[in-house]
Amino acid sequence: MNQKPFILTIIALLSLIISCSTDYEETTQSAAHMSVSEAKLDSLINLMTLDEKLNLIHASSSFTSGGIPRLGIPELVFSDGPHGVRHEHGRGWYALEDADDKATYLPVGICLASTWNKGLGYDYGEVLGNEAKERGKNVLLGPGINIIRSPLNGRNFEYLSEDPYLTGTMGVGYVKGLQDQGVAACPKHYTANNQETDRHNINAIISKRALHEIYLPAFKDVVQDGGAWSVMGAYNKVNGQYATHHEYLVNEVLKGEWGFDGVLLSDWASVKDTREALLYGTDIEMGTELLRDLNNPEYDEFYLAQPARELIESGEIEERYVDEKVRRILRLMHRSTAMNDHGPGKRNVEEHQQKALEVAREGIVLLKNDGLLPFNANEIQTIAVIGHNANRLFAERGGSSQVKPLYEVTPLEGIQTLVGDNAEVLYAEGYEPYYDESLFRGASGDAASQSRENMEDVELARSANEELMQEAVALAEQADAVIFVGGWIHGHEGMPWGEGTYDAEARDKLNLELIFGQEELIRQINRVNDNTAVVLMGGSNVEMSGWLPETSAYLHAWYPGMEGGTAIAEILFGEVNPSGKLPVTFADSHEMYPSHAVGEFPGNESVEYTEDIFVGYRYFDTEDKPVTFPFGFGLSYTTFELSDLNVAREDGTLLVQATVTNTGDRTGAEVVQVYVHHRDPSVERPMRELKGFEKVELEPGVSAIVTIELEESAFQYYHPEELEWVLEPGEYEIQVGSSSRDIKLRADIDL
Repeated sequence: MNQKPFILTIIALLSLIISCSTDYEETTQSAAHMSVSEAKLDSLINLMTLDEKLNLIHASSSFTSGGIPRLGIPELVFSDGPHGVRHEHGRGWYALEDADDKATYLPVGICLASTWNKGLGYDYGEVLGNEAKERGKNVLLGPGINIIRSPLNGRNFEYLSEDPYLTGTMGVGYVKGLQDQGVAACPKHYTANNQETDRHNINAIISKRALHEIYLPAFKDVVQDGGAWSVMGAYNKVNGQYATHHEYLVNEVLKGEWGFDGVLLSDWASVKDTREALLYGTDIEMGTELLRDLNNPEYDEFYLAQPARELIESGEIEERYVDEKVRRILRLMHRSTAMNDHGPGKRNVEEHQQKALEVAREGIVLLKNDGLLPFNANEIQTIAVIGHNANRLFAERGGSSQVKPLYEVTPLEGIQTLVGDNAEVLYAEGYEPYYDESLFRGASGDAASQSRENMEDVELARSANEELMQEAVALAEQADAVIFVGGWIHGHEGMPWGEGTYDAEARDKLNLELIFGQEELIRQINRVNDNTAVVLMGGSNVEMSGWLPETSAYLHAWYPGMEGGTAIAEILFGEVNPSGKLPVTFADSHEMYPSHAVGEFPGNESVEYTEDIFVGYRYFDTEDKPVTFPFGFGLSYTTFELSDLNVAREDGTLLVQATVTNTGDRTGAEVVQVYVHHRDPSVERPMRELKGFEKVELEPGVSAIVTIELEESAFQYYHPEELEWVLEPGEYEIQVGSSSRDIKLRADIDL
C-alpha cells in the first residue's frame, strides 16, 4: 500500500485545522467576518476527486448536503425555521415520531416586523441560533424577506413588509443574531417569490429599476450589512430565467456587485437545469424534481450529481466551476458550527419564551379604539370570548415553517389566566372552519384556477354555521364585554399537503373576505353588545367595511407565537401598552392594491409587475388612494407629540433630529418614521419612501431627542436607462411622522 497520499492528506487536514483554530482564536471581529485562508481551502480542494466535490454540492438526505468522510469533511445540516426550528426529519423525508424536537415558537416574521424594534430583530435571531445549535443544525433557512406585493400571498405571514428598508433593517438584525451563535442564516427566497400560485413555473416580468429599488435591497442589506453566510434561491423565473441559476441575479448582482462570498442554496427542487446551475451560481442543490421515490431516494439523480459529472467529463463545463462551489461550501463550514466550536446551544429555556412574549407584545397592532380598551377586569363580571381562533393552535401548521412547540398559549387561555377570579370568562366557538377548494389557489395553478367564477362555492364558504352563531350571539348578549377572536387560519385537519388553506405555503387566497361567516357573526355581536373588541389573527388584513364601523376596538395579532395568548390578554386588559405599527398597508379589498389595480396577480405562466416601483404605500400615497389603515400606523393607550425638527449635514450624512414627547398618562413607545421625497425628479418617484426609523419608550410627560442618520443612498434612485444608482441634485423634503399618512414635521434640503 502506498502511504504517501494518506500522509499528504493527514498533513493537509492538520494544517487546515490548525489554521482554522488560529483564525478563530485570533479574530477580534464577529463570527460573520471570520475567514479561513483561501490557500488552505485550495490545498484541501486539490485532494478531492471529482466525485467527492460533486458530493458536496447536492443533497445527501432530506435536510443534509454531502460530506467527504475520507477528508473529515462533515455533511451540512439544514433546518427550516423562519420562526422556530422545524420538527426533526432525520435522514428521511417525513417527520420523525417521538423525536426530541420541541422548540420555541416565535411570532411569525410579519409580527416581528410590526415591532419596528431593531434590537428585537437581533434577539429573535439569537433565540433561533441557540436552538438550532442545540439541535445540531448548521444552517437555518430564514429569514423570509420577500417583499409583500399582494395581500393574497399565502406566505406573507413568514415575510416582513411591503417596504424594502424596513424588511432589510429587521432582516439584518435577525441574521446577525443567528450567526453570532455560529448557525448560518439563509435569507430567502432570492428573488421575487411574491406568490405561491404556480411558484415552480411562473415568470415574474420586472423592470431592473423595480428589482433594484424594491425586490433586491433587503437581500443586499442582509448580505452586505448582515454578513449572511448563505442565501436561498427562489422557485420562480425572473424575466425568463429561473432565479436559482440566474446569470444576472446570481453571478452579476449577488456574487458580483454585492461581493457575496457565501453559498447560494437552492430551494427544495428549485434547480431546473444542470448547465445553468453549474455556470450561474447554484452552490448546493437541495431536493429535486428528479427524485421520484422518496422512500428510496437516489441522490446521484440530482442535477448537480451524475448529470453534472457527464458535462464536466465531456469537457463541456470546466471543473473550476465546481471548485468554486466547493470553496464557498468549505468557507461556510468554517464559519459555522459545521467546523467550528461556537459553544453549547440551549432550547426551550425561559429566556427564549420571554423573548417570544416580548416580540408578541410589541408586534400586535391596535388599529381602532373608541375608548373601549383597555378593559378593567375588576369592573367586568362576565366576559364572552367568541371565535374559533380563540382556542386554536397554529404552531404546527402553515407548511415548511411549522414548529413543534413546547406549549402554545391560546387567546382564551391567556384571558382566563389574566382575569383569574376577577370575572367569569365564557366561551363560544361561533363559527366552524372547514375545507373548501374554492377559497384558495394551489401552487400548481390548477387547484382553484376557476374558483373566481364559481361564486356559489365562494358564497357557501362565507356562510355561517347558524347553530354556532346563535349560541355565540346569545352569549354576547348576556356578557358585560365581548372579545371576538377570528381571522385567518393556516389550515385544519384532513387537508391537502401543507396543512394549510388560507395562510400557508403553496397556497394563495382568492380575496380578503372573512371566511366561515365571521363577518356576519361580528355584525350580530355588535348589534347586541357595544363593548366588543375584535382580535384578528393572520398574515394579512381582511375586508373591513362591513363590520369595522360598528366595532369599538380592533387588535391585529398576526400569528403571535407560543406566548401569543398571554400578550393578547395583556394588551386587552392594559397590562401592556400596545406599540406595534403596520409593516404593510391595510386597504379594504385586494383589488385596491397596485399588484391587482395596475399590475397582475397571479398571472398565467407569466406575471407582469406593471406597477413597477409603486408597491404598497408608495402607490397608495402617490396616487392618493384611500386606505383603511396606512403603512406604519398603530395606536397606543397614550399619546405622543413630535416637534423641533432639525436637519443638518455631517461627514457626508444627513442628521435628522426630532423631539418626541409622551403627552399622555401611560408609559408607552412610539416609532419615529423618516421618509424622503424628491420634489422635482426627472423620473417618476414616490410621494415618500421610508429611509429611517427609531422606536423609543417614554414615561408620561417625558421627552427624548431622536437622531436618525440618512446616508447618500437614501436619496438615490436606480436609473431605468443608465442602469445604475443615481443621486439627482435638487430639493428634497424630509418628512417625519408616525405613519405614511401622518406626517407631522417637514423640512426641505437642497442636494
